Amino acid sequence: MSELFDCGDREQRASGIAAAIQAVRQGELIVMPTDTVYGIGADAFNAQAVAGLLKAKGRGRDMPVPVLVGARQTVQGLVNHVSPAAQDLMSAFWPGGLTLVVAQAPSLRWDLGDTDGTVAVRMPLHAVALEVLAATGPMAVSSANISGQPAASSAEQARSQLGDSVDIYLESGPIGDPVASTIVDVTSTPRVLRQGAITLEKLRDVVPDIIGPNSPGAEQKEAA
Repeated sequence: MSELFDCGDREQRASGIAAAIQAVRQGELIVMPTDTVYGIGADAFNAQAVAGLLKAKGRGRDMPVPVLVGARQTVQGLVNHVSPAAQDLMSAFWPGGLTLVVAQAPSLRWDLGDTDGTVAVRMPLHAVALEVLAATGPMAVSSANISGQPAASSAEQARSQLGDSVDIYLESGPIGDPVASTIVDVTSTPRVLRQGAITLEKLRDVVPDIIGPNSPGAEQKEAA
């Protein structure tokens, strides 16, 4: 039976975050707020838990799960090389609504779906998410909704879709108009794959030669 904790209450917040951390470590699913949408998350290194996340959302391995981290330096352990453009984008927009697609380190023992050697990674700007991530390490996190349905702007909305497939729900109030993160592929020349919370104009202030989302080869992706 799932549990929902109101993070607006100090005692429930502490209890809920502790319960969420324990659930992730036990291979269970949680829903937590981020700065863009509510996300459904699992231990990124637990293949069974990630498979459960995909099943809960009703999506296949052809739509691999992004990863959230609690600190910029965590990325260094997930990739072979962080390009200067990626470094500049992380410095400018992390924590925040920017997801970067990077070439993952071949030594990583995880299964996020059919990633083709890449991983979409982000550091969210939300105190509850960062507190959970600081304890759990990298988490596989996608928007907390059934695939194809509207993104949840509260834990209650997520629970109405995902039900008992999720063990712990952390409620931190409505996000308002949820906007997914902007996704930029930095595996070669930086390219916007999905326009979201960070505008192309702001991205070009940092990386002037970034390729826009409507250019040939750009594709839409789902992430938290």
